[in-house]
Amino acid sequence: MTSLLAPPITTPSQLTAALRGRGHAVLTSGGACELIPAALAELTALAPSWTDLPPDAYLKDGGRYRRRRHACFVVDGSRVTITPHRAHWQPLEYNALHGGLERWFEPITAAVLAQPVWSRMLVALSEQCSAVKGAQPWYVEAHQFRIDTTDGIGRPTPEGAHRDGVDFVAVVLVSRSGVKGGETRVFEAAGPNGLRFTMVEPWTTLLLDDSRVIHESTPIQPLEAGGHRDTLVLTFRAGGFQGPGAV
Repeated sequence: MTSLLAPPITTPSQLTAALRGRGHAVLTSGGACELIPAALAELTALAPSWTDLPPDAYLKDGGRYRRRRHACFVVDGSRVTITPHRAHWQPLEYNALHGGLERWFEPITAAVLAQPVWSRMLVALSEQCSAVKGAQPWYVEAHQFRIDTTDGIGRPTPEGAHRDGVDFVAVVLVSRSGVKGGETRVFEAAGPNGLRFTMVEPWTTLLLDDSRVIHESTPIQPLEAGGHRDTLVLTFRAGGFQGPGAV
């Protein structure tokens, strides 16, 4: 079996400096629990909801490998407000495959959002965004993703290496089962440097300064029936959500 490159790990106490410096950082599950703060069991209790994600009906490559749910929030200090359900929208500049399209995904369930750890996680990550770019409300989009290998291959990022058009991105590995591939790659947006690694441990968390780095995950292939990779992707944007006509 090919050995997997482990991610470079940052401790919670070093997180702000890492985001200000190189523009990216990876927390272990223990580091994520310390940052939130949370018991690992609280995060693990969220994981079963990934088995109930509807198919993504907007894949322009014709694939059937992605399932997802979506929700939006405004996080202002310790206050988390869920917004009325809205479409996910990105400009073509940031998503050449699906940009310019209002994509209406089924909402993340009330049972997930009611878990106390959910709001604590959004607040903790928003505090990190404010530590780097100043205290302010953060407009947060949450995406539950399951990439499966039903058709032999699944693409976590069918648009390729990209930025999301936000200020910060968090990619949280929830589960990885019966697959190979799924390597994470992070590149400088305006330089030659990059790194690659594979997140394996559930609740490993990658944080990115979206203005400074480009990221992607390579396709997955099955090692056994039912192979899949589950992630939670959170984006944080100052000033408002992306949408047609947004600044």
